Amino acid sequence: MIRRICIWLVVWGACGLSVYAKESKDAKVSTHGGSRTSSKILPVTTSSAKARELFERAMVDYENLHLERATTGWRAAAKEDPDFALAHAWVAFNSRDPQEVMAERERAKGLLEKVTPGERLMIHWIANVQEGKFIPGIAAMNDMLAMYPKDKRLLYLAGNWLMGENGNEPAQKMFERALSIDKNYPAALNDIAYVYARNRQFEKAFEAMDRYVAVLPTEPNPHDSYGELLRMAGNFDGALHHYRMALKIDPEFVSSQLGLGDTYALMGNQQQARIEYDKAVLNASSPADRLDYTMQKALTLLRENNLADADKAFTAVAEEAHTQNLPLAEAQAHRRMAEYQSEDAAALQHLEAAETALKNGKAISESDRQEETSRILRHRVIRASHAGNQELTLTALHDLETVANLNSRNAVIQSSYHAAAGAVLMAKQKYAEAIPHLEEDEDDPFSMQLLSQAYSQTDANEKMHLVEARLRGTNVPTLEQALVVPAARSRRPVNLR
Repeated sequence: MIRRICIWLVVWGACGLSVYAKESKDAKVSTHGGSRTSSKILPVTTSSAKARELFERAMVDYENLHLERATTGWRAAAKEDPDFALAHAWVAFNSRDPQEVMAERERAKGLLEKVTPGERLMIHWIANVQEGKFIPGIAAMNDMLAMYPKDKRLLYLAGNWLMGENGNEPAQKMFERALSIDKNYPAALNDIAYVYARNRQFEKAFEAMDRYVAVLPTEPNPHDSYGELLRMAGNFDGALHHYRMALKIDPEFVSSQLGLGDTYALMGNQQQARIEYDKAVLNASSPADRLDYTMQKALTLLRENNLADADKAFTAVAEEAHTQNLPLAEAQAHRRMAEYQSEDAAALQHLEAAETALKNGKAISESDRQEETSRILRHRVIRASHAGNQELTLTALHDLETVANLNSRNAVIQSSYHAAAGAVLMAKQKYAEAIPHLEEDEDDPFSMQLLSQAYSQTDANEKMHLVEARLRGTNVPTLEQALVVPAARSRRPVNLR
C-alpha cells in the first residue's frame, strides 16, 4: 500500500531525523542529526524529550503504513509539546477528520517563527498544497530539497508526492537517489515498485517487492503492497496469498482486509467481496474510512448490474456523509452515481447534488474541493454533450478550463479537463484533435476507450493495439474499471490492419 491522502504525501522515517531540543538557549542537539549547521537531514524542533520520542515512533509507524497509529502518535506528541509545529502539521495532513485537519494546519502555521528554516519550508509545502496553492507549495518543496539534498526521506517524500501528481518519471529519479544513499530504504523500495508497476514493468516491480519483504519481514505492508502489485498484473491468487500473509502478521491491518475485497471484486466473486468489505468496514479507523469502504462494497452491486441496489447503497453513503459533516464523501457518492446512470437527466441531477455538497461543506480542504469539482465538471461536460445540451456543455467546459488554468500544476485537475475536452471532440468526430487531450488522461478507462476509437479512426493501428492491451489489462478496483474494462474484454479484439 502507498498512502493516498489528497496528494499522496508520505512522511519520512524517524530514524534519520535531526531533532532540536529547546529547553534552553544552549540546548544540545540530538545525536540523530549532528550540529545545526552541518546536519544533512531535515531537523525537527521540540522542547520535550517525550514528544520527540512519540513523534519518532509515529514516523516509523507511518513509514510502515500503520496510519492511524501514526496519527495517534502525532496527536500525543502535539499534546506533550503544544509548540511542536511538525506534529501539528502531520496531524493536519493525515487525519481523516476535516475539522481537525483545518485546526491543526492553522496551529502549525502559527508556529512557523519557532522552527528552523527547513521545517518552515515543510509546513509551507503541506499547507499550501492542502489549500490548493500548488505553485508556492511546489516552490517550498524544491527549496527544501535544495537545502537537504542528501536527506533520503525528503527525496522519498518528494517522489511520493510526484507519484500522486502522475509524475512517475521524476518520482522514480527521486527514489533512485534515495536508494543510492540507502539501498535498503524500505519506503523507497515500496514506492519505486509502484512506479515500475504503473509503467507495466512488473518484473522490476516484483524484484523491488522481494527486497522490500526481505528488509521488513515482520511488517504487514510489504505483503500488502506485493498483493496490490500482483493484482495489478492480473495474478489474483498471488494477490490473495500476500494479503492473507499481511493479515497473518497483523490481523488489524485493514488495508489488506480491503485488498481481499477489492481482489475478489475484480475476480468476479462479488458475494465474497462483500463479506471481505464488511470486515473492513467493521474495522475502519474513522467515519471517512468507513464510508470509503462502504462505497467499495457498493461497487460490487454495480458489477452485478444491480443498479437499483447500487443506487440505494450510494444514497445511504451520501446521507450518512451529510450527517457526519463529510462533504467530500457526500460529493463522491453522488458523482459516482452520476457516472453509471443510464439517463443523462438523472446523472446531471446527481452531479448538481455533488456540487452542492462541495459548495455548502466547510470541513474540506481547498485542494480536495478543487479536485472533486474538476471531476464533477468533467462528467457534466460529457453528460450534457451526450444529451445534446450544447449550452450546458460549453458552460461546463469553460468552467473546467478556468479551474484547470488556475491549477496548472495539479495533474488531477488537468486530467479532468483533458478528458472532458477530448470527449467533446470525439462527439464531434474530430478524432485527430481529440487524441492529444485523451493522451493526457491515458490511465483512465473512459479515456482509454475513446483513445482506442480515435486511433482506429486515424489509422494509428499500432497505438490502438497498445491502448487496447492497456485497457484490457487494467486491474484496479475503481468504478471506472467496473464500467469499462469487463465490457472491453468481452469484445472481440480488433485486428491490426
